Amino acid sequence: MSQYQWDWLVIFENVTDTDEFYYQWLISGLGWTLLIALSAWVIALILGTIIGTARTLPNKFVAGIATAYVELFRNIPLIVQLFMWFFVLPEMVPTNIGNWMKQDMPHPGIITSIIGLGLFTAARVAEQIRTGILALPRGQKNAGLALGLTLAQTYRHVLLPMAFRVVIPPLTSEFMSIFKNSAVAYSITATELFFQMKQITGDYKPANQIEVVTIVGLIYILVAFSANRIMTFIERRVQVPGYISGGK
Repeated sequence: MSQYQWDWLVIFENVTDTDEFYYQWLISGLGWTLLIALSAWVIALILGTIIGTARTLPNKFVAGIATAYVELFRNIPLIVQLFMWFFVLPEMVPTNIGNWMKQDMPHPGIITSIIGLGLFTAARVAEQIRTGILALPRGQKNAGLALGLTLAQTYRHVLLPMAFRVVIPPLTSEFMSIFKNSAVAYSITATELFFQMKQITGDYKPANQIEVVTIVGLIYILVAFSANRIMTFIERRVQVPGYISGGK
């Protein structure tokens, strides 16, 4: 280790035989990481809310389907799911569709990562939403029905608004995790931040792995911290005394 040649400016060097710089690769990778994570979060939040709500419905058939989704997607590792969407699914659909998915679909690694990460995270969000609904006093649901609201209206206007306030702290954790989980997308050729780090340290600058990995690690910390601050701000704005902490 005493012979190690430190070079913290390595990312500002030119990429071999090109006019690009390594920091440009990292910026590009960060952009794709943010796109994958934020797009997947939209999918996860919408789908997770629907599934989590379905798990609390009195209809056992609907609740059973929602439970099966959660158990399936939550218990298969994310990287296995991405491999199934990227490598297996195109072989199982009609040939013309499979060929389009493999050859003509724009940014197949990015799109597959968004969908796969969104579906995986939706199962986790669903559990948070279900827990938030069940944590509410039963009287809130009964009061809504007593006022003449339908069950759907009671969920929309009474239960879900309160449940979201209750589960903002655990949703904060999921929001931060989705940025970290997006690193798995490199395994299906998505050129996000981790992919660029692997490319730089593996093919171009193996002698400066420590510096590049440290810089990328700091970028992930900054992104996760920013996500935490955003969710904390939201938590403070919508807090209901006695239900959530207020985002200390």
